Amino acid sequence: MSMPMYVPPEQLIKDRAEFAKKGISLGRPIVVIDYADGVLLLGENPSGSLQKIGEIYDKVAFAGVGRFNEFESLRVAGIRYADLKGYSYGRSDVTARGLANAYAQTLAQVFTHEVKPFEIEVIVAEIGDAASDTQIYRIQYDGTLIDLKRFGVIGGEEEALAARLEEGYTDGLELAATLALGCGAIEAIGDDPIEPSGWEAAVLDRANGRRKFRRVSTETIAAARS
Repeated sequence: MSMPMYVPPEQLIKDRAEFAKKGISLGRPIVVIDYADGVLLLGENPSGSLQKIGEIYDKVAFAGVGRFNEFESLRVAGIRYADLKGYSYGRSDVTARGLANAYAQTLAQVFTHEVKPFEIEVIVAEIGDAASDTQIYRIQYDGTLIDLKRFGVIGGEEEALAARLEEGYTDGLELAATLALGCGAIEAIGDDPIEPSGWEAAVLDRANGRRKFRRVSTETIAAARS
C-alpha cells in the first residue's frame, strides 16, 4: 500500500492562496464607495441576467467577484440568515457585521478543510440614519475580514483602482460625482470605454424608505458620464 505524498502545511496553504488569487484576479472588479446619501456599488457586467450586486436585507447589500456560482451561494445563504434572524429577533438585529462574520467563518472553513478553496471575494455594506453609521466589510477567499472606510475594491487590478479612487475621492460626494469617479477609475485600467449598458450599479440610499437598496438605471449612469 503506497503512502500519500506529504505536503508541508505551509506549502499547502500557500498553494491554495495562489490558486484562489489567480481565479479572483480574472474577475471584473467592483468598487464600493461611500457618498453623501449612502453607498454606491458599481462594476462592469455585460451580462443582463447574472448579477454580481444584490440586496440582502432592509439596509444591507452584497457584491461578489470570482466564480458566480460560489458567491451566489453565499448571497442566497445570507438572505436566509437575515430573514431568519429578522423574524426570530427583530429587523434591526440584522447587521452587515453579523453577516460578514458568518461569511468569514464559511470561507475560512472551506479554505482550510476543502480540497478546492472558493475563488471569490465579497463585500457587505450597510447604511444607517447618519453617514457615520455606514459599515463596509470585505471578506477574502480565506475568511480574512477587513473593515473598509470610504471605499473598497474587489477583483482584478485592485491596487491600481484603489489608488485612482484615493486620488479622486472627497467626503460628501453626490451620486452623480460618485458614479463618474467609479466609472472613470474602472475604465482607466481597461482597454476600451464601457457603454452605459455594460455597467451594473446599485445604491443603499437613506432616502429610499425602509428598504434602502435600489438599482441605478442605465440613463443615470450615462448622465453621470457625460
